[in-house]
Amino acid sequence: MRDLSLLPDLELALIQTTLAWQDPAANRANFASLLEQARGADLIVLPEMFSTGFSMDSAALAEPEDGPTSQWLREQAQALQAVITGSLIIQTADGSYRNRLLWARLDGSVAHYDKRHLFRMAGEHKHYSAGTEQVLLKVNGWQVRPLICYDLRFPVWSRDPQTTDLLLYTANWPAARRHHWNRLLPARAIENLCYIAAVNRIGEDGKGHAYSGDSQVLDFQGEALLEPGAADGVFRVTLKAAELAAYRERFPAYRDADAFDLAD
Repeated sequence: MRDLSLLPDLELALIQTTLAWQDPAANRANFASLLEQARGADLIVLPEMFSTGFSMDSAALAEPEDGPTSQWLREQAQALQAVITGSLIIQTADGSYRNRLLWARLDGSVAHYDKRHLFRMAGEHKHYSAGTEQVLLKVNGWQVRPLICYDLRFPVWSRDPQTTDLLLYTANWPAARRHHWNRLLPARAIENLCYIAAVNRIGEDGKGHAYSGDSQVLDFQGEALLEPGAADGVFRVTLKAAELAAYRERFPAYRDADAFDLAD
């Protein structure tokens, strides 16, 4: 088993802000200034569909896999020497549209995760294709599993207590259901014995839906380490690998977890 106590601490920067409706250039410009404030962090997290807002107009807004926002994200990661992540609307080589989280690394390479659970109440399943694979990514030795918004409601898809150090949720979660967000996130931390980082947006989108923010970072007991509320800006916190390792050692509930297989 990995010795987590040997890992360096991990500095996170969460960017919670408003999004210009369906305007990638305006959003890139806004995030560029905010990203500069995040300099020095190891991992910088942007909201879901950070370049457009949560839009179902996939055909009009989708970018190719190496489109302008993907290139911009790579450039920012290299300039800041940090991993930067967030989701956007992508059209893949097979013609399908994806709500795709990009994971831009310091060397310019990019990994991705496609949202598994599409929000049918907004018709997302009619405009996008669902992902089929969980992804485990690394930053400074930390093992991070990214998920997107509605994925939060599905504990089986979130479950993996033995290898995940940080569960990462990037979202456009509306204020009307903020109490669900604020209750489910601690549950995921507790049941997986890992840190949680969750980034939401604020403001109002082009459909008139309000967003209350509530971005947060939680420890492995579901206790808040960072809670910016509805504030606009860049919020930083440092995760302690030794504290995670010590807690898993004294409370190894993962050893009694039920075995299961995921099926489509």
